[in-house]
Amino acid sequence: MELKPVIIIGAEGLGKVALDIFESNNTTVYCFLDEDEKLHNTEIGEVSVLGSPEDDGFLKFIGHKCDAFVAIEDTSDRKSYVSLLKERRKVMPANAIHPSAEISPKANLGHGNLVAARVVIATGADVGHHCLIHANSLIDYNAKIADFVQIGAGSIINAGVEIEEGAFIGSGVTIVS
Repeated sequence: MELKPVIIIGAEGLGKVALDIFESNNTTVYCFLDEDEKLHNTEIGEVSVLGSPEDDGFLKFIGHKCDAFVAIEDTSDRKSYVSLLKERRKVMPANAIHPSAEISPKANLGHGNLVAARVVIATGADVGHHCLIHANSLIDYNAKIADFVQIGAGSIINAGVEIEEGAFIGSGVTIVS
């Protein structure tokens, strides 16, 4: 299945991670959109930062011609841009899944998630929408991760653990049930 090209909303650190993930999956990234005008008309790698995520001139391409990914760490800002995409474009953001991540076919993964390098999501795990799961993390079997959760690099969410919406789990944390 060929993936649609992507527009990444957010050109800071997480945007660069998303670019790496999409390029690793041979997915074309059309451009970045960012509210910081100082970044407009610059490039990250070979991808241009064209303008603002609020600009309908750019947003009109999302849905039919390409997907979008929201690469913003701040949860309230991420929620705002997800709402903008749902309301103005009637779309949910795509997932950014690194090719080295291992996701069980019996796990459930929502929309708009970033799953970084060497993440493992085990059988029966349920990951909501718009989560950021950083490198080398483990979501063990039957764990439940609500929407807009951020899990730091190297963290372990053990079997049966439930993480509530908007939670921030730091790097190297182990959570047991």
